Amino acid sequence: MSTSTTASGTGPTADATPASLCAREPHVPADRLVAEMVPPPRFDSVRFDTYIPDPNQPSQTEAVRVLADFAAGLGGTHSAGSGKRGFLGLGFGKRPTKAPAGPRGVYLDGGYGVGKTHLLASLWHATPAEPALKAFGTFVELTNLVGALGFQQTVRTLSGHRLLCIDEFELDDPGDTVLVSSLLGRLVEAGVALAATSNTLPGKLGEGRFASVDFLREIQGLSAHFRSLRIDGDDYRHRGLPEAPAPYSDEQVTKAAYATPGASLDDFPHLLGHLARVHPSRYGALTDGIEAVCLTDVQPVPDQSTALRLVVLADRLYDREVPVLASGMPFDKLFSEEMLNGGYRKKYFRAISRLTALARDAKGLVQD
Repeated sequence: MSTSTTASGTGPTADATPASLCAREPHVPADRLVAEMVPPPRFDSVRFDTYIPDPNQPSQTEAVRVLADFAAGLGGTHSAGSGKRGFLGLGFGKRPTKAPAGPRGVYLDGGYGVGKTHLLASLWHATPAEPALKAFGTFVELTNLVGALGFQQTVRTLSGHRLLCIDEFELDDPGDTVLVSSLLGRLVEAGVALAATSNTLPGKLGEGRFASVDFLREIQGLSAHFRSLRIDGDDYRHRGLPEAPAPYSDEQVTKAAYATPGASLDDFPHLLGHLARVHPSRYGALTDGIEAVCLTDVQPVPDQSTALRLVVLADRLYDREVPVLASGMPFDKLFSEEMLNGGYRKKYFRAISRLTALARDAKGLVQD
C-alpha cells in the first residue's frame, strides 16, 4: 500500500507494508516554508555549552566565545510588523535610521563535521528574541523561499527578523550570486543580523563552479557583510566511530523495511527519477512520518543534476535523523571521481559523510 503525504504531515498508515517515497507528491504552502525556518530536530537541544571544543584546535574555543558575544549583542527592542524596516542590530537603545556600517554578521568557515551547524543552531537558540523573529535555514531553503514568495515578499517577510542564519552557504550559479547578494544587502539595510556556515570563505564563493570573476562585485559585496571565523578540526562524525557498515542484500533490506514501523522501501534508481519530479523545497515534506529509509540497488548517480538533488535529500534525512538502510553500492561510491574533483565536491563529500552516519544508525534494523 502506498501513501500520499500532504503539507499537514500525514505519514504512513499502520500497515505492515512499507511506504514508498516514489508514491509521494507533497504540496507545501509558502507559509509552511517560513514557519519551518528553525533549526532542524537534530539540533533542537544543542547549545554553546554542549559544544565540546577540540583542545588541539583553539579556533573552536574562539568561535564559541565570539558567537556567544554576538548572540548577547542581539538584544534590545524591535517592532516587527507590516514589513517595516527597523534596526535589529547588535546593541540596545533607540533604533537608528539605518544599520551601522561594517560587517553585519559572522561567517563560520571550516571542514566537514567540525560542528559549524551545531554552533549556528546554538547562536539561534542563544539570541534573545522570540522564534518568530529568528530564521534558520540552509542556503537551498533560502533560495527556495524566494522562489515560493517572490523577491519583494521575501524581503518584507525577513526584514522583520532579528537574525537570519544560513547553513551550508554555497553559490552554484550566477543567478544565485546576484539573487543572494541583493537579498542580503536589503536585509542588512533593514538591520537584520546575519550568520552563515560554509566550507568556502566568502570571497571565494563560486570558484570552480562558474566564471566567478564576472560576478566579482557581487561576491565581494557578500563578503563585506560578514566577519569570517575559521574553525579547524576533523570530521567529528568519524572520530572514534566504526567504519560504515557494508551494504546489505536486497533481501535483508526488504525484510527490515517490512519489520520496521514507519519505514519506506524504494528502488534507488526509481527514487532518483522521482526526485526529478519533486521540487527540492518539498524533500522535507517527502519524508514526513518516515522513521527509516530502505533502499535497494544503490548505484552511482548518473549525472550532476541527479547528484545535486540527492545531496538535498541527504541533508533533509540527516536533519531529521532518519536512518538509511541500503543494498548495492556503498555510499562512498555514489559520485564519480570527476564529480568529487569538480566544483560541487564539497557538497558531495558532505552527502557521503551524512549518508554514512545514517547508514550506521540503520545497522540495528537488520536482524541477525
